[in-house]
Amino acid sequence: MKERKKKPELLIPASSLEVLKTAVMFGADAVYIGGEAFGLRAKAKNFSKEEMKEGIDFAHAHGVRVHVTANILAHNNDLDGAAEYFKELKEMKPDALIVADPGMFTLAREICPEIDIHVSTQANNTNYQTFRFWYNQGAKRVVSARELSLAEIKEIREKIPEDMEIESFIHGAMCISYSGRCLLSNYFTGRDANQGACTHPCRWKYAIVEETRPGEYMPVYENERGTYIFNSKDLCMIEHIPEMIDAGIDSMKIEGRMKTALYVATVARTYRKAIDDYMESEEKYRANMDWYKAEISKCTYRQFTTGFYFGKPDENTQIYDNNTYINEYTYLGIVEGTDEAGRAKIEQRNKFCVGDEIEIMKPDGSNVPVTVKGLYTEDGEAVESAPHPKQVLFVELSATPKQYDLLRIKA
Repeated sequence: MKERKKKPELLIPASSLEVLKTAVMFGADAVYIGGEAFGLRAKAKNFSKEEMKEGIDFAHAHGVRVHVTANILAHNNDLDGAAEYFKELKEMKPDALIVADPGMFTLAREICPEIDIHVSTQANNTNYQTFRFWYNQGAKRVVSARELSLAEIKEIREKIPEDMEIESFIHGAMCISYSGRCLLSNYFTGRDANQGACTHPCRWKYAIVEETRPGEYMPVYENERGTYIFNSKDLCMIEHIPEMIDAGIDSMKIEGRMKTALYVATVARTYRKAIDDYMESEEKYRANMDWYKAEISKCTYRQFTTGFYFGKPDENTQIYDNNTYINEYTYLGIVEGTDEAGRAKIEQRNKFCVGDEIEIMKPDGSNVPVTVKGLYTEDGEAVESAPHPKQVLFVELSATPKQYDLLRIKA
């Protein structure tokens, strides 16, 4: 009988306290979050000090680990603030810090040596000697560069210490710059991607200008809409979990610290079930593949690719004609609890109406179709629709949901 490999960690992103709780309830083994500074997603909502403490406590109460990003490429004027930040984190006791910059690594080791340090993909981790270097500096884990194939990762696994961990992306947006170290945003807008302020110029539409004909813009055609020449498809490895486990990957990482709770719930739940099914038996994993693929397509995505994992991507990895997401479902809200009448309390995120057919998305993998029978404000006033984002509402449904269930509607 084929030996069963070690079960990998499922690592889920969280942009806010609400999304962290969603990730925890929908299957994460660990979540990664950012504070209000020193991470590479400055445009994400991110966590205040108080929210971070509450989030860490909530995750730990449910047996889930928390990794905090501090992965900017730091300048001189960042270091004093980073030192103070690490002192605050020391008190909050996250399970790991994610850093890319050797200076930030040094500060973290000095200030909170009891917290594991993980080296970010931003550090260009492309070979086993780099992994060994970081291990010798005290790193517990290294995040592999997205440019590596599974064969390369497997070789790294064979040539690094057994107790060193490998973390690799399994799903989400791909950056067109090497290991995410992009200069376009800084050049075009003055907002530095390596300082957490990327404006995503890889998603913009471009034309060509010939040197001797300034002002004459020549489109790069794919069709009449033009081309988005840097725009990658999204990574999706839901069909290749056995190969990733075989390569020796310890942590499977979902990209998306700027994504919604619906995205996080969908990918967390789907990959949770896929990993668990495969660890039980490969036959069960293969038998449920259609369900995984159907579910993963219910969150926003740009079409899918396997990235570099099976060699260099071909021409089909890029999307030349648009930069839009495919969106099959719209997020309505998370159930905070129910009142005496069984009505679900939510903070509404998108408009829906009495009479709409919606869906309760449950952490256990089930999707329950329901009808909206009534909507009520906090004052008890009956309303026909919910047009105002973030309005607190009580929703009467044809079935009673539970706390942390998610409500969505087909787009």
